[in-house]
Order: sequence, then C-alpha cells, then structure tokens
Amino acid sequence: MSASPETVLAVDIGGTKIAAGVVDADGRLLRWATEPTPTGPDPEAIWQALTTAVTRAEPDGAQAIGIGSAGPMERGGVTVSPLNILGWQDFPLLQRVSEAYALPVVIDVDAKALAVGEGWRGAGAGVSNFIAMVVSTGVGGGVVVDGRLLHGAQGNAGHIGHVVVVPGGALCGCQGRGCLEAEISGTAIGRRIGAPASQASPQEVHRAGQLLGEGLASVTNLLDLELIAVGGSVALGFGEPFFAACNTALHASSRLGFTANTRVVPVGLGPDGPLVGAGALAWRMLGQDVGVA
Repeated sequence: MSASPETVLAVDIGGTKIAAGVVDADGRLLRWATEPTPTGPDPEAIWQALTTAVTRAEPDGAQAIGIGSAGPMERGGVTVSPLNILGWQDFPLLQRVSEAYALPVVIDVDAKALAVGEGWRGAGAGVSNFIAMVVSTGVGGGVVVDGRLLHGAQGNAGHIGHVVVVPGGALCGCQGRGCLEAEISGTAIGRRIGAPASQASPQEVHRAGQLLGEGLASVTNLLDLELIAVGGSVALGFGEPFFAACNTALHASSRLGFTANTRVVPVGLGPDGPLVGAGALAWRMLGQDVGVA
C-alpha cells in the first residue's frame, strides 16, 4: 500500500461560507468541506463553523495550516476584522487556531492567499506582475510585483475593493462611498436589483464589468501589470460578458503604451482557488517554492 501524500490543511474564511480542505505538495485539493458563515453577532458561532469545517475535511496528517481570511486584519492574523463578518471584530484568530491545533499556522488576507495560489498553479504561473482578485460577497485582491507578494505597512495591501469608481456612490462597509465593493460585489448587486446577483440582467453584468475595468485601469497604470486574474462567484458566474466588458473598459481608460497588452482573465484555479491559495501559504511557510516570494 502506498504512503499517504504529504498534505497541509487549508482554510478560507469568507462572508458567505467557511471552507476547509486538504492540499498536497503539488497543489491538488484532495478533499474539502464547507459551512455557512453565521451572520449573527456571536464570535463563537463563527469559530464553531470553522472548526466544524476543519473536522469534516479530515485533515489527519497535515503538516501545517494555511488560512486566508476576509480582511482587514492585523498583520499575520493576530486579529481579524472582516467587513462582511460582523461577529468577528478584532477576533484573535491566530491565537485561537494555534491553541486548537498543534501545527504551524500562517494567516493572510484571503485574496493575497489566492494570489499566491494563482502564481503557483493558476493563471499567474510564470507571470511576475499580476493581481489575483475576487468579486463575490466582497471584492478583494492580492498584488504580485516583480515576483513578490505585496504586504504593505500592516499586511493589508491589495484591498482593490476599496478603489473608488463612482464618486459619491453607494455607501460601503468601509464607510466610504462608491468603492468597487459597494458597487459590484454580490451583496451590492443584490441590493441594487432586489434579488440574488445570479439573477442580474445583462445590463447589470455589463455595468459590473465596466466599473471593474475602469478601476483596474488606474491600478494597472500605477503598478505596470501584465495580468489580472479574477475569480469569485459573481465574476465566474457572470462569465464571458463580464470579462469582455471589463477588458474593453480597462483599455478604453488605460491608454499608456505599457498597458496595451494587459489582460483580464478568469482565475486558473476556478472555485478551488481560495483553498489552494491557503494551502500555498502553508507550503511556502514550510520552505517549498510556490513561485511567489
């Protein structure tokens, strides 16, 4: 009988669901489980959902834990305060995970974890300058420049969801107005149309893609990027019309010569991306080359 593969435990914490999975050293998601994210104010209910998902994922033999969490957070996940998880404000995630599981732990913003995963086994593999981002319950991103993941002063670099695209627009959870997250997230679209984002009209899909492209034009001009890989249930559910509108708006708004070949594509890892990315954080902590420093 062959030996079990070396694995890590991966956890993705989002506003809609908490997922846990087992990822091997080749970036394969071997098994996973999900639990709905509780919407109430009790932080322990959210913690219980996390531990239940972990147990159901059967992570026996895992060597380390990688966690991607909605942000913002105190660097390294010492505390997390996700805008879309009201029950967790200044929640001591690193301490709680370290106490519950006798394994090395690494925690980062979920979209930054996605960027590491996409650079390892997804659309960003072999690309030195790119953003991986999600358009889902919220909007977030992770930025890789010169092959290195950007962290920023407090570890929250990449919050592209709070780039303003509609001055004076819809109120955002960050208390600003007109942010991408307030205009094109699944939550925002649901408010606009009075129904789940999956029921959005073609005009609403085009609007979301156009606004994202206009926001990305400024980011691309600033950072000289080659690629933007977009995932999340909203973006992937909207599909080709969304990506076409996004690319058209990006190139209409970004006219500098060095941005001419920048392209917006779906994430290469599909719906597995958040957990593969969290696993990539753990493998990188253990010393494996995952393609993103």
